[in-house]
Amino acid sequence: MKKNSLSSMRRQSGASALVIMIMVLFFGSLLTLVIKLGPAYLDDITIQEALESLEGTEDLSEMGPSQVRSLINKRLSVNNVRGFDAKNISVEKNGEFVVINVDYEVRNNLFRNVDTVIHFQHEYEMKGK
Repeated sequence: MKKNSLSSMRRQSGASALVIMIMVLFFGSLLTLVIKLGPAYLDDITIQEALESLEGTEDLSEMGPSQVRSLINKRLSVNNVRGFDAKNISVEKNGEFVVINVDYEVRNNLFRNVDTVIHFQHEYEMKGK
């Protein structure tokens, strides 16, 4: 009886050094991805919120494309979104509606010569007051 309990204790000795090293590498890689890619997604959420807040803006349907772009840039500047180019925003008028298309990509360097590309595309159709 005693012999069985000792042999089972040896079989349940825990994780080996190799398994621990693989787990550290996996979670380290996952953490690196979150740190490198997270800010791009947070900026995109901020850009979406800035564009959605244009809904109901006074005289939005009467503004020209450059005025709408300038208004968006001001809101992004207030929200500390840097590195976003206004050329990625296209503003079109469709009667009383304003159609705003945002199409851009963010490139990040993970390590050495390995890069990531994240592509964002949003379309908003809104009407001013």
